[in-house]
Amino acid sequence: MRKHTILGALGIVAASALALTGCSGGGDTTDGAGGEGSYSIGISQLVQHPALDAAAAGFQRAFTEAGIDATFDVQNANGEQATATTIAQKFASDGTDLVLAIATPAAQAAQAAITDKPVLFTAVTDPVEAGLVASSDAPGGNVTGTTDMNPVGDQIDLLKEIVPNAKTIGIVYASGEVNSQVQVALAKEKASELGIEVREASVATGADLQTALDSLTGVDAIYLPTDNLVTAGMGSVVDFANSNKVPLIGGEVNQVENGAIATLGLDYEALGYQTGQMAIKILTEGADPATMPVEAQTEFPLTVNPGAAEKQGVTIPEAVLSRAETTIE
Repeated sequence: MRKHTILGALGIVAASALALTGCSGGGDTTDGAGGEGSYSIGISQLVQHPALDAAAAGFQRAFTEAGIDATFDVQNANGEQATATTIAQKFASDGTDLVLAIATPAAQAAQAAITDKPVLFTAVTDPVEAGLVASSDAPGGNVTGTTDMNPVGDQIDLLKEIVPNAKTIGIVYASGEVNSQVQVALAKEKASELGIEVREASVATGADLQTALDSLTGVDAIYLPTDNLVTAGMGSVVDFANSNKVPLIGGEVNQVENGAIATLGLDYEALGYQTGQMAIKILTEGADPATMPVEAQTEFPLTVNPGAAEKQGVTIPEAVLSRAETTIE
């Protein structure tokens, strides 16, 4: 088993570097648009946080490593659906060859506005439920991409292994995110099998987050889905967990790098890279998005953060530590 040990602080620094790379927000396309062998690509990112920043960086790295001349107009909607719509309309009318939409609301805005050029999405949990594709095997239109559906049931099993006496778990999520609703339903199904009660705390905006967290006082652990609003407020979530000694189990690696205890999680940089490879096939080989199945990550390495566990009042069992591919120190 390949194992890594990385420093949490370095992870944050790396994420910040990716953010600077992936989120200029200025739309500063410079050249290459429409020229032979060069491509202009618009990127619409719903909000800036490490997971989505990593997806954007991975997408661009695919082009760099393939030696393809491309310029990227990176726009950030700052969590606002109306801004995502404005960005999509801009990309629909300019000379962009292809659009990448990161996260479900951004993808829905791009799908609505853009019909005559390829649209790729990533960080979308259930593209069928979100209405982006007719089916995952045959999207049927100009939109396809990668899903960030994570192994929710396995993550609840991991929670139970780390907190074996857990009887009640909390889940905090954005009520308006379809991807989160899907994950909550899966988590509740698995928790029921294990005899665990789930207490939900939904939020509509970031301003609701602290109140939602306070409503989870007394739960034995908290499970975090890959929710954009909650991940953007990860600092508040970790502060609550550390102060109240409530173990956090994450839905993706960046959450663990930033203070959750463990995950069998997604690597958003790798997922973005995979999406970039799909885009390259469309641009250079003439692949048709309508017939390109939605792709998913197939491996979910175990990442642990023993320091976070100590702050949240638990010790990660040796059986879990020995399986970890990455340990945050």
